[in-house]
Amino acid sequence: MDVGADEFEQSLPLLQELVAGADFVGLDIEFTGLRSNLSRPQQISLFDLPSEWYVKTRQSVQQFTICQIGLSVFSSIEGESNKYVAHSCNFFLFPTTFGILDSEFSFQASSVQFLNQYGFDYNKFLKNGIPYMNEEQEKKIKHSILRGNWRVRSSLDKDQIKVVIDKVTRWLDLAEEGDQMTLSGISGFQAFEVQLVLRQALPNIWTVLKDEGVVVKKVNQPHRWYLEHASCDQVSCWKEQILLSARGFSVFFQMLVKAQKPLVGHNMMMDLLHLHEKFFRPLPESYDQFKQNIHSLFPVLIDTKNVTKDIWKELRFPRVSNLSEVYDVLSSNLNPTQNSGPVIIHARQCKKYAETKCPHEAAYDAFLCGSVLLKVAHLLLQRVHGGGPAQEPTFPQYLDVLAPYVNQVNLIRAGVPKINFSGPDYPSIRPPVLILTVRRWPGVSEQQVYREFQNLCKFDVRRFTRSQFLLLTNKFKDARSVLKEYRSHPTLQVSLYRYWRHSPNITCLLQVCSIVTTWAMVAFVLGRWSPR
Repeated sequence: MDVGADEFEQSLPLLQELVAGADFVGLDIEFTGLRSNLSRPQQISLFDLPSEWYVKTRQSVQQFTICQIGLSVFSSIEGESNKYVAHSCNFFLFPTTFGILDSEFSFQASSVQFLNQYGFDYNKFLKNGIPYMNEEQEKKIKHSILRGNWRVRSSLDKDQIKVVIDKVTRWLDLAEEGDQMTLSGISGFQAFEVQLVLRQALPNIWTVLKDEGVVVKKVNQPHRWYLEHASCDQVSCWKEQILLSARGFSVFFQMLVKAQKPLVGHNMMMDLLHLHEKFFRPLPESYDQFKQNIHSLFPVLIDTKNVTKDIWKELRFPRVSNLSEVYDVLSSNLNPTQNSGPVIIHARQCKKYAETKCPHEAAYDAFLCGSVLLKVAHLLLQRVHGGGPAQEPTFPQYLDVLAPYVNQVNLIRAGVPKINFSGPDYPSIRPPVLILTVRRWPGVSEQQVYREFQNLCKFDVRRFTRSQFLLLTNKFKDARSVLKEYRSHPTLQVSLYRYWRHSPNITCLLQVCSIVTTWAMVAFVLGRWSPR
């Protein structure tokens, strides 16, 4: 089900009811770009600590925006054994442009091409995107609106407002008291804005928002005074409605936070960064503060990428490269619990995904996340019960077996494989760092070293000294392969990096100690043989 700005407000009560009754919520987000083309020192690498990775990624999150959020709300069906219904929704978003708010964001060509390849509708994003704002933006616009200091921002909006006022003014010259006209094609919080402008500019009209548009009625001043002071239509109430409309999807985000349901994603770190930046608060400079904020917003996070990595190793499933392939394997006869696992059906208004695969459509991927979670949890529960799961397994039982993975979010290309949102991060389990010593290759660069090894395997490269480079990979077999291949190389010597052996600081300290010791020995010998 697709939801844009035109449908969003009337959908809110149903969405709130669905989330309140859910067991968990699947999430996927599509962006206008992923990573800025930063200079090499600012690019993420396997050498990065989680805090360094965060600082580098924060800039990209601030540069790009969300174009689509997919949510799939999973609820167990009362009275039926291990059966779930999924309500899947695509929300097209576009930043709020109102008053003092006028966001800037970038497009990345590769991301646009990627989404276009899978049929993404950019018209829905640009023309009918649901507005949103974070708490800091909300404070600014609320202050302006409630104090009456709001103003139209862009020259385009000013021109549109001027056209509307001119149109109504010309009509007023010929209209009789009680006559009315309709301004069609105006909806959402822009309709409230137009009405406020008209009421402030023209003292002898009244406006009402109806399905067909803004209805303008010519009235006398006593009637106008009465309408202004009617409790159901005070200007202060209108301003609250404008703020509510301008907040848009942020209203539903707060509902989601308040519900405190488990949030499930796949490789969801970027999703969490954008949720914080776009709907909660600007990303803090502190990595630890970011972790605390996310854990406060969503106390239970489950990253299916992190869960399936372990399962795949143990059960020796065929290699997969994306979420869709993970789902296909778990839905096939390769899954030993396929016939006894949970039954998942689509809600009546979301039948599209029952018949059609829509990879990289946010709601479809969110549905896959939730389905993968249930199938993997069933596998784990069966192992706990020795091949036969407990009768009628419940979602709380699934959560119990998933406990080791809760709040462990996969981290792509960093010094650690995952982030722990409910405590200290775990130490690295990456392969050891290798050190490359270069002979007879003057002026060699990191990029040249990278190209030297890329046909054999992929390493992140960092200069260590003028003739030495550190190499790091995330695969143990690649480290072993390079050590073996370059054991007797005439110009490139690769060995394991040892801090006490290779660190320039330690080397310098040892040299100083050696010099001091030598001079002490010389002084001792000379003093011993000096004449008395």
